[in-house]
Amino acid sequence: YQKQRNSQRTTTSMATEQSKILVIGGTGYIGKFIVEGSAKSGHQTFALVRESSLSDPVKGKIVQNFKDLGVTILYGDLSDKESLVKAIQHVDVVISTVGLSQLMNQINIISAIKESGKHIKRFLPSEFGNDVDRTVAIGPAKSEFAMKAEIRRVVEAEGVPYTYVINNCFNGYFLATLAQCETRLTSPPRDKVTIYGDGNSKAILNKEEDIAAYTMRAVDDPRTLNKTVYINPPKNIVSQNDVVALWESKIGTTLEKTYVSEEELLKKIPESPHPLDLLLALNHAIFVKGDQTWFTIEPSFGVEASQLYPDVKYTSVDEYLNQFV
Repeated sequence: YQKQRNSQRTTTSMATEQSKILVIGGTGYIGKFIVEGSAKSGHQTFALVRESSLSDPVKGKIVQNFKDLGVTILYGDLSDKESLVKAIQHVDVVISTVGLSQLMNQINIISAIKESGKHIKRFLPSEFGNDVDRTVAIGPAKSEFAMKAEIRRVVEAEGVPYTYVINNCFNGYFLATLAQCETRLTSPPRDKVTIYGDGNSKAILNKEEDIAAYTMRAVDDPRTLNKTVYINPPKNIVSQNDVVALWESKIGTTLEKTYVSEEELLKKIPESPHPLDLLLALNHAIFVKGDQTWFTIEPSFGVEASQLYPDVKYTSVDEYLNQFV
């Protein structure tokens, strides 16, 4: 009981010291979860959006949702240095969730942090995937990861305090489809499934709201400063075979399985149009080569979120699949 009281006291004292957070790229896929997670966790939250987003029917709704949550909307653009500097002056922590096409523009964020004259406690560049310094990816996945790695080097060279968040796979992309990247599925297939390699490599699959919850816990934690935070909850470290078997047991059906060998996959990647080539390359890295699980997290460079924050109730792969039954 005393321990519980102490942890409550710690939580309360931490609540008073919560950083003000700016999210850049908040209307994107993971961005909207990060903005919501920030607002719901009690951080004073700012979202930098383009004015053109307001007239976009989808993004306009997302921005309205942010406002309803009490988020302060700031207008600006990655290519408009002045708007970045102004926005950064409101906050203590900057989180970037920009998409692939804007990854290299994050150099402007780093330079705006330096120029703002504001002591930014932490910058979280757009990562939210595999660890780009420890990847065995090839082709278009390797090119994307190389850009993220390049941004890391600039952050470090400029001496900007950072945290890199590695959440591995988004459930909405990978688990909801059983990693079927060649079809536009919104729920797991009930007839046939493609399995990459032998289907035994372990991947890590996380729900987007949980990714946001862990990220929010990390932003003010001294243990995550200048470290890589891996979101590797034990129940979510699974192979494609594990996931397919779990789904089969839930629906009481055996799926027809097609195995694509690594050799076939390597031939297919360069022959495929974009973005299929990228999806296939990601599946090769994650589900054939075990890109997310082949290395050990050493205290010199990283920490694991579910160990740091055991009180965060995450959604297991098993629980997540129930919504589709």
